[in-house]
Amino acid sequence: MEIFSLDGHPYVELCDLLKLQGWSESGAAAKAVIAEGLVEVDSQIETRKRCKIVAGKVVTFNGESIRVEE
Repeated sequence: MEIFSLDGHPYVELCDLLKLQGWSESGAAAKAVIAEGLVEVDSQIETRKRCKIVAGKVVTFNGESIRVEE
């Protein structure tokens, strides 16, 4: 499982995380896959595009997972 560092920020929005990880080509593409229910946060489907992902959360998309850390 990969690690994503918040680098001192309190959170990252879910759509931005997908884009930063290269899991989507653009913010619009990230928002579309989130709206379709294809992204999980802590094993639960998440459809809020701007959901605040804080340290300790695990995000899964397309068979890949990432843990968010401070």
